[in-house]
Parts: sequence; C-alpha cells; structure tokens
Amino acid sequence: MIAAIMTLQTFAIQGIWERAQKLGLVLITCLALLWGVSLVVRAVRRAVDDGNDEVTSEAERRAETLGSVLTNAARVVVVAFFLMMTLQEFGVSIGPLVAGAGVAGVALGFGAQSLVKDVISGFFLLMENQFGVGDIISVDENHVGTVERMTLRITQLRDAEGRAHFIPNGSITRVVVLSKDFARALVDVEVDLATDPDRAFEVLKEVGRQLHQDRQNQVLEALDVKGIETLGPNGFIIRTLTKTAPGAQWDVARELRRRILLAFREAGIQIPYTQRVVHHRGEQMGAPQDSGD
Repeated sequence: MIAAIMTLQTFAIQGIWERAQKLGLVLITCLALLWGVSLVVRAVRRAVDDGNDEVTSEAERRAETLGSVLTNAARVVVVAFFLMMTLQEFGVSIGPLVAGAGVAGVALGFGAQSLVKDVISGFFLLMENQFGVGDIISVDENHVGTVERMTLRITQLRDAEGRAHFIPNGSITRVVVLSKDFARALVDVEVDLATDPDRAFEVLKEVGRQLHQDRQNQVLEALDVKGIETLGPNGFIIRTLTKTAPGAQWDVARELRRRILLAFREAGIQIPYTQRVVHHRGEQMGAPQDSGD
C-alpha cells in the first residue's frame, strides 16, 4: 500500500513538473514575443529620429503612433494565447471555447455596436494617418490637446491644463490638426492712430528677422506683415503671420509679442488707450457748469 501511494505521488509530482515546464515555455515564448515587438518598435523609432528634440517630424509621430498600437495589440494577443495554453494544459478543450467565442462575438457585435464602431473608426484613423501621437488636434471643437496615446478604440489627449481626455474613436466626426507639416503664428498688434504705419511695419519686420535668426528650429520663415486689418476709434490693428514648425506657433507668438512690446517702447510707438469725453452739467438742465475763477 505504501509503495502504491509513493508511486502515485511520484506520478503526480512528475505530471505537475511537466505541466509547469510546458507553462514555463509558454510564458517564455510570450515574453520573447513582447520583447521582440518592443525591439522592433524601438528600432523604427531610432530609424526615423532626426536628432532634433525640439521639433517632432511627421515620420517620428507616425512611428510613435504605430508603435503604441502595435504594443497594445501584442499584449492582448499574448494574454489570450497564454490563457488558452494554460486551459489546455489542465485538460480543458479549447476547441468548443473558440467556437463559442466566435458565436458570442457575433452576438456581442449586435449588442455592442458602439464598440465595433470605435474599433473600425480607429483602424481607418491609423490607415489614413489623419493624426498621430504627438500631434496637437482639436476634436469637434470641444477637446484641444496633444495626442498622448492611440489605440483602436480610444484616443487620449492632454490639454494645456494637464487634463486627460479619453475620446472614443467612433465619436470623432471632425478633427482639426494644429501641427500638420507646419503652422502659422497669428499676432495682431494695435497701435495709436497717430503712429506712422510704414514706420510700424519696418519695426515689426525687423523684430521678425531677429526672431528668425535666433530661433531657426522653430521659425521657418521671417514675419510677414499683412497690413492694417481694422481701424478703431483709438487706433488701428496690424496683422502679422509667421510660419513656424509644427506645434511651435504658440511659443513663437508669445516670444514675438514680448519682442514687439520692447521694440515699440524703444521706437516710441504707443499702444492706444481708451479715451473718454466727460460732460459736466450745471444746476439747470443743459446749462454748463460754472467752474469759477
């Protein structure tokens, strides 16, 4: 009896050890697959890296987007594969489960149409390369921010205040990409009516030339003075446009305003201020007030 018990224990230990070895091989295979995907993603990112950290090129954004999607897809596949192999090692037949999953998937598709819509929309967003990770976009004029992560189901944005927006891809109907290929910094400058416009144009152009020399990575072309945009009761507005690198238009606009303010002070050009005319009434309606001597 003792010998039989020892034999059963030996068989049990051997069976457990064999299963542990097989599951270990499966786990190593899964980890190797994830490692291989990460190597491919890093290699692609290095291949398109131009060495300029201040400006993100279109190829770099595309590589970052595809790398994010490929990594997420690989994780899902690896987890599903490991679970199926684990069930098979414990004697659970995965054939009926796969068939049942297919039927359940069809039934789930009818009940989760929004999920299917998100995945299909995400697929076409990636295929058409409408935008990618690192792009600054405006979604339906309600969400503006930098794309931090993209999957087949959602797009994650980070706005200027640091808030994260998770937007289902199926709900995206209109996208405005604010960092596609290049951008323009629009700066309107209001000056006093007594200012010589030609003199103001020359000062603005000189400020634009200096900014272009100092920030060649961000400013692609020197400032373009379009002319007088509007006339007001106290002054007139001069419109300027500066071609910048993608996503750099806000930094360039802020620096341009600072330099324009300093240049106007040095040149004696005044920014208009509101003027008001105050009428004083005397004791009688319509009679001027006696100031007295």
